[in-house]
Amino acid sequence: MITSFISVDKDSHFPIQNLPFSAFETDEGEIHLCSAIGDYVIDLFVLDEAGLFNGKHLGDQFAFQDSTLNFFMSLGKPAWQEARSTLTELLDKENSTLRDDDLLRSRVFVPMEDVELVLPVEIGDYTDFYSSEQHAFNVGSMFRDPDNALMPNWKHLPVGYHGRASSIVASGTDLHRPKGQTIPNDSDQPVFGECKLLDFELEVGFFTGPGNELGETISVDNAEDHIFGMVLVNDWSARDIQKWEYQPLGPFLAKNWATSISPWIVTLDALAPFRIDMPEQEPEVLPYLKQKNRSTFDISLEVYLDNESLNEPHKLATSNYKYMYWSMAQQLAHQTVTGCNVRPGDMYASGTISGNTEDSYGSMLELTWKGSKPIKLNDGSERKFIQDNDNVIMTGYAENEEYRIGFGVVEGKILPAKG
Repeated sequence: MITSFISVDKDSHFPIQNLPFSAFETDEGEIHLCSAIGDYVIDLFVLDEAGLFNGKHLGDQFAFQDSTLNFFMSLGKPAWQEARSTLTELLDKENSTLRDDDLLRSRVFVPMEDVELVLPVEIGDYTDFYSSEQHAFNVGSMFRDPDNALMPNWKHLPVGYHGRASSIVASGTDLHRPKGQTIPNDSDQPVFGECKLLDFELEVGFFTGPGNELGETISVDNAEDHIFGMVLVNDWSARDIQKWEYQPLGPFLAKNWATSISPWIVTLDALAPFRIDMPEQEPEVLPYLKQKNRSTFDISLEVYLDNESLNEPHKLATSNYKYMYWSMAQQLAHQTVTGCNVRPGDMYASGTISGNTEDSYGSMLELTWKGSKPIKLNDGSERKFIQDNDNVIMTGYAENEEYRIGFGVVEGKILPAKG
């Protein structure tokens, strides 16, 4: 049980066992890459400039002099593990390098409350999957019937679509309600206007590091070597716009206007103590998706709604990443089975994550069952979908008796549609 010379509360998302990666804007307006310990941001630019990343894989790379993590991500798992090992050693309470150097410490550690975190990755491409069986069953039951809830392909491949990378934003970004075409219930002609059925989607995403050449594939058993780390994702959805547009090609404008992500990327090494086996898949999948020791992570997820009328944020749902049917490795193997080339900084989201109880559903569509069961908030008001000035807050962490490995939060406030 390693401990740091920096004091860390037991409930903190950022003990020495985590050491996630992000980026922040300095007082001078520069973007520096960073990690986290307790209530502090660790300025990796300063550590790199001081020559403290001097190992075999990072010693001559200056990987933390960039304003994004893309180059560092491209270096692969040996470099990621070396960076993590170096940070652990420097933060260890028995190591005097940082502990006893007051000047260096004053430059390296910045109170988290004083910094603005920014998107740490230049995101090239974005794929959104549909990999929670309970969510797929719920939606299929609503719009078809329980006996035909899952489409015939659903248990044979990880269903997904290519999303819009340009509208992925960091936590804390306010978003305007989108406009588009919708079809009134009593009409066969569309109308144009603002979305009335705006929804959140509770998801977890991952970023790739080293990719593959066009025409090559990434095998399911090697896929995790290409995965840099994970983030929380709110893949906002305009349900009424989607209802009219999605046939025959699927989501488009309903999903392209915004996706919010948490700024901290948590590595798979940090989450390793919370790895759990996934059940056997039935029917058996095709050989390219057959994964040895198929596993996922036990990550608790929570969703809250807040606005000016509430005394405190109202908890909407409690779910868990373990409810996934398809693993990250299977998703990435399927993405590349055609020879599709992936690159450092590409993002992949899980799709809405729902458990098998009503309070664990990962969207308002499910929580209110298409609006037929409104949620009563703690001020007495009701919600069927997200209203203007509502702030949706998601958080997630894995924990044991000794520490938490957390993601911080992803939040976003919905503003009225622009005129």
